[in-house]
Amino acid sequence: MWESETESVRGKEFGNGFFSSTKHGFNTDGFQLKGQSWYVATDIPNDLLIQVGDINFHLHKYPLLSRSGKMNRLIYDSKDPDLKRIVFEDLPGGSEAFELAAKFCYGLAVDLTAGNISGLRCAAEYLEMTEDLEEGNLVFKTEAFLSYVVLSSWRDSIVVLKSCEKLSPWAENLQIARRCSESIAWKACANPKGIKWAYTGKPSNVSSPKWNDLKDSSPSRNQHVPPDWWFEDVSILRIDHFVRVITAIKVKGMRFELIGAAIMHYAAKWLPCLIQDGELQADEMSISSHSNSWKGGFHMIIPGTKDDNLSIQAKDQRTIVESLISIVPPQKDSVSCGFLLRLLRAANMLKVAPALVTELEKRVGMQLEQATLADLLIPNYNKSETSYDVDLLQRLLEHFLVQEQTDSSSPSRRSFSDKQMYEGTHRGNNLNPKSRVARLVDSYLTEVSRDRNLLMTKFQVLAEALPESARTCDDGLYRAIDSYLKAHPTLSEHERKRLCRVMDCQKLSVDACIHAAQNERLPLRVVVQVLFSEQVKISNTLANAITLKDPAETRYQPLITNRKTLLEGTPQSFQEGWVTAKKDINTLKFELDGVKSKHVELQKEMENLQRQFEKMSKPKPTSAWSSGWKKLGKLTKMTTVENHDIGPQISTTIEHVRKPPRRWRNSIS
Repeated sequence: MWESETESVRGKEFGNGFFSSTKHGFNTDGFQLKGQSWYVATDIPNDLLIQVGDINFHLHKYPLLSRSGKMNRLIYDSKDPDLKRIVFEDLPGGSEAFELAAKFCYGLAVDLTAGNISGLRCAAEYLEMTEDLEEGNLVFKTEAFLSYVVLSSWRDSIVVLKSCEKLSPWAENLQIARRCSESIAWKACANPKGIKWAYTGKPSNVSSPKWNDLKDSSPSRNQHVPPDWWFEDVSILRIDHFVRVITAIKVKGMRFELIGAAIMHYAAKWLPCLIQDGELQADEMSISSHSNSWKGGFHMIIPGTKDDNLSIQAKDQRTIVESLISIVPPQKDSVSCGFLLRLLRAANMLKVAPALVTELEKRVGMQLEQATLADLLIPNYNKSETSYDVDLLQRLLEHFLVQEQTDSSSPSRRSFSDKQMYEGTHRGNNLNPKSRVARLVDSYLTEVSRDRNLLMTKFQVLAEALPESARTCDDGLYRAIDSYLKAHPTLSEHERKRLCRVMDCQKLSVDACIHAAQNERLPLRVVVQVLFSEQVKISNTLANAITLKDPAETRYQPLITNRKTLLEGTPQSFQEGWVTAKKDINTLKFELDGVKSKHVELQKEMENLQRQFEKMSKPKPTSAWSSGWKKLGKLTKMTTVENHDIGPQISTTIEHVRKPPRRWRNSIS
């Protein structure tokens, strides 16, 4: 895709990809292929047979010995002086690379391209065609072509890196893959101004912007460069080379949104099971229709089958999933939550390493409010009784709550969330992340409640995982409870009551209350609570309506009008149920008043018994002071009673009685 303006100049230095060795030339008209054997077109008989794979080369020793150190060692160090046959089983690049190397040894012109340069470079290293034997040997020339021609071109760098897949470990040891990855990363992050463009990765019938071949043309003058121009070219690479390129791009500071989009594009191409209807663009969806032209993709299969080929594909796909999980940017919203959940589904199906699965679950928990019900319905691949992995959602909710607590404790995150809430309110969406997750959980519970193998405890744990403040309305939770009761008719009355405790009757809407009043699956006490809470709501509404109007106009008429309106708009069956419920409520109130009065009486009796016990347990005083004061008190009372009818003598008697104690006190003091 990238073709630098200086590329043509550098190409001239190498004869536009053609070069030859003039020294030690060998008069020949070229090579001729006969069946599975190559022959040199010359009158001199050959004296050496070299076998590379299934191809035989009938050559001469002299041209090979003058340029290959490995051939020198094999021939001169051999115990057989008449060695005429050599077999190369592990020569990198195969027979194609050896054919080019042999032509170079004979001084023939060799056409270097991006498709054969990596194999020829590795073959030259294998044959030890270095500068020690001849100046300008094959190692030097191939290395120069790589550095000055290939790495300056976007298209050639992609092609060479793709060809390195069959050259391990030679391409890694010679740093060919690393240098191509760095070149691709630099070009993907650099400003494309002044570069001539030609898209290479997309199919030919897919429209894509192309730039003029004039030297003075640039994308900024003609057409806007799309930010994802490099996605398709990079997606043809093998997963290990793709990871290397993405890692290099991260180091160079590309935006994490673009990196995440590139990862999603690669996964859509190599893991078709992750593609969801309507998610990809038309040009991306056209890849599947051109599967014949590109045969690198896999199809998602379940591991553990008897077919060996399928198990190999499963291992390859597991490697892809593990690699993609490891390179997903850590920033929130770098990839969509739906993509993460589908990647999690594939990870569970392919038995990915538990550590990577846990890390992926944490990433999903960071943005769980963006998920959809279809993405959360992940089948249970652990041969459990339930159809869906309910425990997985429980773990995701735990990670979500931890992330919410972390965000709320961070000042910068708090200000950012306040800003988001403010903008969301102006856009008409005032639901916070917890409320959105609560709705999602209610929908999930409604869906999985139809499973007869779902335990009630798991249902309760999921329903109570979020705080009460997350739900402003419990209609979704009521719908899930009703669906669970319908699918589990054998529940006892006690179990039904326990299940209904997770629901707050005061948070039900009018429609939900009407449905609950007629629902025979609910316990009677729950129905009474629903009706009572609705009555309280109606009373509060009427009271608010009365206070809003002028009390001088009509004091009692609004109450009568509203009550008539409510009764007229209420179904007959609901009115009958309401009368019965009111009778039950009055009966319960009467019983409650009786229990309260009995409680008061018992409390009084307990207090009396406690006082008597304290008196009995209190010890009697034995000191002379206390006994003297008691006698004096008794004497005073007796004197008061005897002289009650004698008016004038009362004060005299009291003074006569009181004076001795005062003197006695003074004498004591």
